[in-house]
Amino acid sequence: MSRSDDAEDGQELVSYSIGEGVIVRGYKDENDLPRMAELIAKDLSEPYSVYTYRYFLHTWPQLSHVAVIDGEIVGTVICRLTQHKRGPFRGYIAMIAVDDKCRRKGIGTALVEASITALKKMDADEIVLEAEVTNQGALRTYEKLGFLRDKLLYRYYLSGISAWRLKLWLK
Repeated sequence: MSRSDDAEDGQELVSYSIGEGVIVRGYKDENDLPRMAELIAKDLSEPYSVYTYRYFLHTWPQLSHVAVIDGEIVGTVICRLTQHKRGPFRGYIAMIAVDDKCRRKGIGTALVEASITALKKMDADEIVLEAEVTNQGALRTYEKLGFLRDKLLYRYYLSGISAWRLKLWLK
């Protein structure tokens, strides 16, 4: 994995090469949004409006990342960081998607790792996310990264599918 730091408009942009021509970089600006939304709409069972994306991306731009191959965004992760019930600072991986043609190359793992790194840098105490109980590949990936199944959320999604809330304790 190689790393390059670029300054743009005073904001540090870090990108990582994970091999096979894949670069993971931070969210840059509104020009990234259409492809990010397209990937998420295709992969996730919940519908999101452009306002939901903008809420995350404008409030916590440093916590969202994209994976790029030959200039095309092929994966994305969108996160936030808030204080949970006057307690720990909780990072939340809200959305993650990788183009079907680019799966099994470590892109999803690299996006989650970029999120973990960014959330640690912002002093998060823990990170949570939800995954469909039927998505065994995602569950395995998260567990390899140290996430533990914290809570079963019965019929969590609009489709009626249940979810696991997974948690990674950082402190």
